[in-house]
Amino acid sequence: MKLLGLKAINRRSKYKSYRGEIGRTCDNVLLDKATGIRHFETTRINQKWTTDISEFSIPSGKLYLSPILDMHNREIISYNISTRPNYNQVVDMLNKAFNQYNDLSGLIFHSDQGWQYQMNHYQSMLKRKGIIQSMSRKGNCLDNSVMENFFGIMKKEMFYGHEYEFKSLNELEKEMINYIEYYNKSRITTKLKGLSPIQYRQQSYL
Repeated sequence: MKLLGLKAINRRSKYKSYRGEIGRTCDNVLLDKATGIRHFETTRINQKWTTDISEFSIPSGKLYLSPILDMHNREIISYNISTRPNYNQVVDMLNKAFNQYNDLSGLIFHSDQGWQYQMNHYQSMLKRKGIIQSMSRKGNCLDNSVMENFFGIMKKEMFYGHEYEFKSLNELEKEMINYIEYYNKSRITTKLKGLSPIQYRQQSYL
């Protein structure tokens, strides 16, 4: 690699929101305990959502992305970008999502066991909407692999190897916003029959 002038890109350590059981955890609704199979498959929009928080670190500081992803078409429903992974970030993300839909009853909303998702207020917000809460097992990132996959794609395509190109957090935030818009509207995948997430959603309504 040295002779060819190649450099490896090493992933930074992942932000971990788990702080023990500070509130109430719940079962992994998507997991078949008998077989160990995780059921991420869906038949329609707003059937299964997932969320997590990921850290973007550059020399001038850190930003934290908290998105909601629809497992049906992999669309980012809503998100919040903050300089701190606080609870207000999660509430803002939820409110943005809830404002888009009148009826979310029966929706399964999956996350890890992060402290934000154990909060009584967070769980009450879901309950009032008739949403079923689901959590990964402790220390098992594969239980939320759909969300992890999005973070991996996003960081590989717009962040890893470019950390020192961002001169400020504002510049990084703008690029993150632009990428999410591109991802939702224009980025096609074979899993979505060669369509972008929004195109796939629009087709499912036909």
